[in-house]
Amino acid sequence: MAEESVAQEQDNIEELKKALAEEKEKADGYLASAQRAVADYQNLKKRTEQEKQESLNWSNAALIRLLLPVVDDMERAFSMMDPAFRDQTWIDGFRIIQRNLQDILKATGCTEIDCVGKPFDPNLHEAIAHEEGDEGTVISEHRKGYTMKDKVLRAAQVAVGKGKPGEPLESGDNGEGNSHN
Repeated sequence: MAEESVAQEQDNIEELKKALAEEKEKADGYLASAQRAVADYQNLKKRTEQEKQESLNWSNAALIRLLLPVVDDMERAFSMMDPAFRDQTWIDGFRIIQRNLQDILKATGCTEIDCVGKPFDPNLHEAIAHEEGDEGTVISEHRKGYTMKDKVLRAAQVAVGKGKPGEPLESGDNGEGNSHN
């Protein structure tokens, strides 16, 4: 009977070991699930924050697009100003306003597109004229273009070189665009 009791105890121990192993396996599964859930939540939180920031950036972009004509008008007004007024204090006030507008543009990541002397890029430039000059090169800028965080807010309006007089036409060019502006 003592042997039976010992054998039964060993069977109980084996059953308990099996049950413990099963419960440990379940616990490991729950732990792995919890860790995945935490990682998913952290990823969701990061993605949500990025989307919120991007939304804020592009709502800023819409406002900046509305301000760009004002920036253009300020620059145009200063370029056309009668030299007799250049030293007036009220003109200095407008220059401060212009500088503040430019500082706001810079603070939001908005930068001017550098284009004169560069190859024409339809992603950055809008060709509005062809002028005598190096073919495919931006000759002059008629309206500034701007980018914000590597995306174009407004393309620069430019004149593109059509070649110089006396230069041979490139193959495939029938000459139609070279007889007039």
